[in-house]
Amino acid sequence: MQSPDDLVLEPSCGEAAFLLAAGERLSALNGAPPHPGQLTGIEMHAPSADEARGRMQLAGLPATVTPGDFFHYAPRACYDAVVGNPPYIRYQAFSGPARASSRAAALAQGVRLTGLASSWAAFTVHAALFLRPGGRLGLVLPAELLSVNYAAEVRSFLMRRFARVRLVLFEERVFPGVQEEVVLLLADGIGPTDRCELVQLRDASELASLPLGTYSWSPPDRGGKWTSALIGANGLARFRQVEASPEFAHLREWGRITLGAVSGNNGYFALSRERARQLGLDSSDLLPLSPPGSRHLRAATLSNVGWSRLADHGLAAFLFYPRLNPSRSARAYIALGESLGVHEAYKCRVRDPWWRVPLAPLADLFVTYMNAGTAQLATNRARIRHLNSVHGLVLNADHRHLGRDLLALASLNSMTLLGAEIVGRAYGGGLLKLEPREADVVPVPAPSVLAGPAGIRLRDLRPKLMRALRRGAVQDVVDAVDRVLLFEELGLGAEALGELRTARASLAGRRSARGRSRDGGPGLS
Repeated sequence: MQSPDDLVLEPSCGEAAFLLAAGERLSALNGAPPHPGQLTGIEMHAPSADEARGRMQLAGLPATVTPGDFFHYAPRACYDAVVGNPPYIRYQAFSGPARASSRAAALAQGVRLTGLASSWAAFTVHAALFLRPGGRLGLVLPAELLSVNYAAEVRSFLMRRFARVRLVLFEERVFPGVQEEVVLLLADGIGPTDRCELVQLRDASELASLPLGTYSWSPPDRGGKWTSALIGANGLARFRQVEASPEFAHLREWGRITLGAVSGNNGYFALSRERARQLGLDSSDLLPLSPPGSRHLRAATLSNVGWSRLADHGLAAFLFYPRLNPSRSARAYIALGESLGVHEAYKCRVRDPWWRVPLAPLADLFVTYMNAGTAQLATNRARIRHLNSVHGLVLNADHRHLGRDLLALASLNSMTLLGAEIVGRAYGGGLLKLEPREADVVPVPAPSVLAGPAGIRLRDLRPKLMRALRRGAVQDVVDAVDRVLLFEELGLGAEALGELRTARASLAGRRSARGRSRDGGPGLS
């Protein structure tokens, strides 16, 4: 709070944690408790509203706390500050009248939210409308604000609405009991603005000494992802320079990203060799399959020998895919599935017959989807099918031979790894997730580069580098590929390469720090 006369609102106030802090701040500014009407809270859960009211009274802080749905309150632009921790309800559970009223509130301000939007998105827009001109917004939000596609309208709204948008980022989880990363949004003034200000802290304990100096960053467009803001001015400038060079292209220029097959029940449809033998299934009932997951793809290729080794080790390397006139053993397994209710799963019951999994296009390469470490490509030399735990890349005909030969290995360079961190999404537990539209724009070496001397050099190194990958020595491979593509071909110096590597390490480090954070404690409401 900046003035002893400030009016403060905490929507969705829970037990009034923010309202208590605001009252203490106003008391310190004024030398006396705030006057009635300065502190207002709204809380949907009536018992929590009672608890909040009691806590404020016990602290000697007069406050008005009313039970009700915040979205049912018409905006009154009278508050100097709106603060709090909005409820975070994912779209799957955010439905019915609550979703309808929230989307209507956002739409009234020209913010069109998709059906995938979680509750905090509309809440942020609605909360801003209660501020007087020049007022201040302070919200604890999921870090999804920075990266998810459905938040594009919210990002654009914030930069239109406010003159100053500051984001306080944390290296460690603020709420150790949940995996969700959060950011502190601080916005004020009368917009628009074309830039954000970034402050990075280790954890919430450093908020008391919030530094005045910030890193100012301008997004390419207001609604675009803000993830690149996390890597600092030097790293971002270098990334954009290399991305714009003719030596790099986006992955979509090599081919088409496709989703893997959706079985509806991997435990039923993906079978080990031993399980298929027990069921009496033969080759006419099965298709070779890249087992669910992507750990086996980290060696950048899946050959026939490699696939056979996976099958020999008991992995689910076969897809149940019987003929339309199934064998006797296949009919028996179908009957078993029906007795277990497999056919009642949504993806099964909407197809005819339910036991025939729609196949994804045969991929030339696999693209890892959920990544604890680096995002990677792997050549599908075994020419087998895959499920939706990985994406497929179907190469353009004129790039097919070159892409199968070199693209997976060449993509293990610092620029591509940084690009995946920027365009992907960091999820709880430290995972990096790449949706197809995000994988499309990962920067990779251009076809013309791999068709030239750099490609010849990588072919010469390939046996050695593939052995290193099988040992798990990924960084050794990245160092070698960097020398060929970034030093020799692109002409980057040590300082420039260091900027790319530092930027990538920063983003990957943030992910891994969240994955290592201890459990226990409060979480998002």
